[in-house]
Amino acid sequence: MALSIWEILAVFAAGVGAGTINTIVGSGTLITFPVLLLTGLPPVTATVSNALGLIPGSISGAIGYRAELKGQRRRILRLGTVAATGGLAGAVLLLMLPPRAFETIVPVLVGLALVLVVLQPRLSKAVQARRARTGTHGDPDGGPLLLTGLLLASVYGGYFTAAQGIIYLSLMGMLLTDTLQRLNAVKNVLAAIVNSIAALFFLFVATFDWTAVLLIAVGSAIGGQIGARVGRRLPAPVLRGFIVVVGTAAIVQLLLR
Repeated sequence: MALSIWEILAVFAAGVGAGTINTIVGSGTLITFPVLLLTGLPPVTATVSNALGLIPGSISGAIGYRAELKGQRRRILRLGTVAATGGLAGAVLLLMLPPRAFETIVPVLVGLALVLVVLQPRLSKAVQARRARTGTHGDPDGGPLLLTGLLLASVYGGYFTAAQGIIYLSLMGMLLTDTLQRLNAVKNVLAAIVNSIAALFFLFVATFDWTAVLLIAVGSAIGGQIGARVGRRLPAPVLRGFIVVVGTAAIVQLLLR
């Protein structure tokens, strides 16, 4: 599909924003997805193009967090295997369901993602308060509960990536003993794995808009570096509010189609 110069700039800017926010907290799809819809792409085509385009951003963000990834090889291999399995299942689910089902489900998923974005500070405080009351610091391996939660979150991520990173952080924050920055580094790697597995599957069975893929890929790679280097300095309420506004626009756009 041919894009106008303004649409090209909008998709590229959305890619930069998504790469930045994904590296910091997640939910970058809530920026790119509505922009792709506004260019006229069908929801499923927008989703698969977005998944492929965001891979460089996830990799870029993970590279930016390479210092925090030191000593986590075993954890990444263990959790990454689960994430890859879930991501593939979610990708298959996306293409098995009829387009009408996707158009019906996505507004619900976006709405759920927005709720998670809004509740993230409260969830973090609740986890900290629980640890203070019990005197525990979380299971060093997370146990079966973490693996099950990550599997389900990755199925969701392979199907639709909005707030995938926030779900990962919430699960790991509750069930692992480590700093938030180190867990955030793992989150970026898991997101890259899920996006890559889903996109690899889509390459053989789905239709992409390659212009959108390229624009988002370049933009998200730049955004990944921005998020890793200076994103932590941005006020969390500002980022959260921006995500909610854009996500609400996505819901409205989907419901009006």
